[in-house]
Amino acid sequence: MRFGIVVFPGTWSDTDCYHAVKDVLRQDANYVWHKDTDLSPYDCIILPGGFSYGDYLRTGAVARFSPVMASVTKFAQQGGLVIGICNGFQILCEAGLLPGALMRNQHLQFRCQWTHLRVESINTPFTTSCQAGQVLRIPISHGEGNYYADASTLQAMNQRGQVLFRYCDPTGAATQEANPNGAVENIAGVVNEQRNVLGMMPHPERCCEPLLGGTDGRLLFDSVIASVK
Repeated sequence: MRFGIVVFPGTWSDTDCYHAVKDVLRQDANYVWHKDTDLSPYDCIILPGGFSYGDYLRTGAVARFSPVMASVTKFAQQGGLVIGICNGFQILCEAGLLPGALMRNQHLQFRCQWTHLRVESINTPFTTSCQAGQVLRIPISHGEGNYYADASTLQAMNQRGQVLFRYCDPTGAATQEANPNGAVENIAGVVNEQRNVLGMMPHPERCCEPLLGGTDGRLLFDSVIASVK
């Protein structure tokens, strides 16, 4: 399959994503400049982490208006798979492709550390290689990963199974101590109603090979590959 990796001014996890899918997983991959609009060659679009447009105004607010985003929206509406990681998650929320918003970390500190995530649903193209309730070890690197949605939105998301990952301790308990940024209900990743758009703050591309300290991130990419094939 072929991945398209979107590059905005200020993106910096694009090369990490490229390495993970091209060199580790042996899939086709290309960079997609933010002014490009043709996404027809791709099976899955990745919006990587970084500081698109310097995070001016607020994270993802300017990138949301890049020419490529109209194509990403159309791609998603037609059933294409989209993954937004960290800054990519923020952009997807700003673009209205995912519910909620990402705010400053509750402690107002940038955090770069390993976290544990509990898999809440395997009924998505991104988690078919996982088990329900499985605990993954995936790192974070962000200053604005505090996920928020109002009570009615959260209720609807939980009823529809849109919460895909929650921060937890190694046993799978979603405790306050295991929450690295203050995200409501320990939410680390969500999908849209159609379940083909994923946004998550942790970086799965940073843990796809033992050299980097873990391989749990590979489960997400393996799931996507299996779903497309």
